[in-house]
Amino acid sequence: MTEEKGIVREQIEGVPEGLCWLSVLSCLLLACCYVGSLYVWRSDLPRDHPAVIKRRFTSVLIVSGLSPLFVWAWREFTAYRVLFLGPLIQLSMDCPWSFIDGIRVVLDPCFWTLCLSDMRWLRNQVVAPLTEELVFRACMLPMLVPCAGPTTAIFTCPLFFGVAHFHHVIELLRFRQGTLSGIFLSAVFQFTYTALFGAYTAFIFIRTGHLMGPVLCHSFCNYMGFPAISTALEHPQRPIILSSYLLGVTLFFLLLFPLTDPSYYGVPTPVCTLTSSPSSLCFS
Repeated sequence: MTEEKGIVREQIEGVPEGLCWLSVLSCLLLACCYVGSLYVWRSDLPRDHPAVIKRRFTSVLIVSGLSPLFVWAWREFTAYRVLFLGPLIQLSMDCPWSFIDGIRVVLDPCFWTLCLSDMRWLRNQVVAPLTEELVFRACMLPMLVPCAGPTTAIFTCPLFFGVAHFHHVIELLRFRQGTLSGIFLSAVFQFTYTALFGAYTAFIFIRTGHLMGPVLCHSFCNYMGFPAISTALEHPQRPIILSSYLLGVTLFFLLLFPLTDPSYYGVPTPVCTLTSSPSSLCFS
């Protein structure tokens, strides 16, 4: 009994401090999603009516099925989402839908049927994030870390990822989509943006040892695009929008290390076992 208590105490002491509030908020969000799913169906029938019961069965089964994925991804994905807090606030202000309408659309099978039948959606949200993270992170980092170390690999690996996006220049030139100088500036900007993003997902992969976080971040980034800062500066609610931009960037840097703490995923993570010299990135 004493040994068991010692093991439990060690496990409790090994949990990083300062994340309890985030865990509580995440649990509250999950609870709201479960209860909210019961009310996405518009009906004047009582809750005990068979039709209402069947619809609510569908809702809670969907939420229950997605809950493990939520738990699996929330730590790795949260830090990146708060970076887009400003664009998300701006999007919510400009969106004509209410929150309930949005939930209803997400739970509508027809919506996902349309998405899965759209080749561009499949490319941007599924195939590109999965294949690019697999090749440029999961396959390249294990080859770079043994010779360069985790820190250097984080900034070296994205260079391949950035250069790989230069192939878009060929298509732009082929179809004459812009001037030569405009295409060149666009290529330089995209290289910089993708290289910085690649460094972040490489950081996540090394710290957590999981590919799910980088894939989700990649898909989310493709959906959001680059923040429309010029639009935010001209928005009627500019003070709120700009404040949310600043808050998002601040929270991103504050949560970056706590939410990717390797002690959550097993120390050391698989990629960190490949380096001969210990790195602070591989430990809490």
